Amino acid sequence: MLTTVILVVVAFLVGGALSYGFFRYGLKSKCETIIKEAETEAEVIKKNKLLEVKEKFLNKKADLEKEVAARNQKIQQAENKLKQREMVLNQKNEELQRKRNEAEAIKENLDAQLSIIEKKKEELDVMQAQEREKLEAISGLSAEEAKERLVESLKEEAKTQAQSYINDIMDDAKLTANREAKRIVIQSIQRVATETAIENSVTVFHIESDEIKGRIIGREGRNIRALEAATGVEIVVDDTPEAIVLSAFDPVRREIARLALHQLVTDGRIHPARIEEVVAKVRKQVEDEIIETGKRTTIDLGIHGLHPELIRIIGKMKYRSSYGQNLLQHARETANLCAVMASELGLNPKKAKRAGLLHDIGKVPDEEPELPHALLGMKLAEKYKEKPDICNAIGAHHDEIEMTSLLAPIVQVCDAISGARPGARREIVEAYIKRLNDLEQLAMSYPGVTKTYAIQAGRELRVIVGADKIDDKQTENLSAEIAKKIQDEMTYPGQVKITVIRETRAVSFAK
Repeated sequence: MLTTVILVVVAFLVGGALSYGFFRYGLKSKCETIIKEAETEAEVIKKNKLLEVKEKFLNKKADLEKEVAARNQKIQQAENKLKQREMVLNQKNEELQRKRNEAEAIKENLDAQLSIIEKKKEELDVMQAQEREKLEAISGLSAEEAKERLVESLKEEAKTQAQSYINDIMDDAKLTANREAKRIVIQSIQRVATETAIENSVTVFHIESDEIKGRIIGREGRNIRALEAATGVEIVVDDTPEAIVLSAFDPVRREIARLALHQLVTDGRIHPARIEEVVAKVRKQVEDEIIETGKRTTIDLGIHGLHPELIRIIGKMKYRSSYGQNLLQHARETANLCAVMASELGLNPKKAKRAGLLHDIGKVPDEEPELPHALLGMKLAEKYKEKPDICNAIGAHHDEIEMTSLLAPIVQVCDAISGARPGARREIVEAYIKRLNDLEQLAMSYPGVTKTYAIQAGRELRVIVGADKIDDKQTENLSAEIAKKIQDEMTYPGQVKITVIRETRAVSFAK
């Protein structure tokens, strides 16, 4: 039994050893097969990679060859351009050299001609000197004396002819110029006197007590700064009792600031947000009032069919002044004068009144263009479809364009009448007196003048001359000379009429 077991064990061990040997041999052969396959695959991958690298190299080489060819082409083109430029420069140099040679030849020719001219000039000077000596010997006068006598005679002859020509023109105008006669008649119509509003650049706002000043200024001045920024008006709070000064050249802004302050003080709530709200509300109210004023003005004057924008501009005239005269009042006065004069002359009074009302609309533009107010007003009237004769009357009332209808001189004269009548325009007394004295002294500086009088608020200067010192022709010349000197040396509104009076008086006494 034991022997059997031992044999079985031995047989098992021998079988296990044989099986292990066979396993090792199979594993080894399998590993060798895997290694061979890996080497084969690696060789294939290597060849593929070498092919890819070679292909990339060939592509790069082809790209580089193309780039080199393109650069060579550009270089060739640049060389061709340089060659062309060189050829052009050579041609220009040749042309310049040729012109230089021509210029030198011309210069030499000119030098020769100049030398000839100099010689001729010297010969001519000698001949002139000889002729002058002969003439002086014959006449018994020197050259300077003869020149002075000739100039004096020519001057007197020219003055006589010019004055005669002027007199002929004036005589012809008196006989034939019906329009000029109508303008002279118009100037004689009695001036219209109406109430005039005097406006300054400041408005005084009255308050009940000085405690309100502190509330208006606000903490660290924030309220007054907000009010000034919103209205564009300088607000002066000083020691003046129960008063605040609003300063601005624009009367519309001052009115907005005054009304806004009134509402704020009445309400009692004064802070920056409230100030902006009240100012915006007041500005809207003033705009509505401007439009209402324009409508009321046109209704009062019986003028219809005006463009709404022209009505707004007319309303803005209420807040403008010219030489201290309220512009809207001036426009109404001019319109009424135009209607009266047009009726007297047999023209259309409605058109004349319309032109008179609109003649100063160029003084209240929304923007500030660099145009005289008459031309700007004409452009506004044309823009809003006014008739050509009315547009011409607006543009010509200061002689800045030619007058083409009888409405134009009517508007011009009525504008002058409204502005020149006593009390119409405000002027500082000292400046007014100085201007009148300057007018009189300027006329007194001429020889032969005995007395001078500045009348009609400085719009007419009467000059009295001595009858024994100046004759009639010199009197007419003196008037023109004084007018020219006033125009050149003085500044004045409107125009100044110069009247020179020459008279002879015989005085005796009966005892």
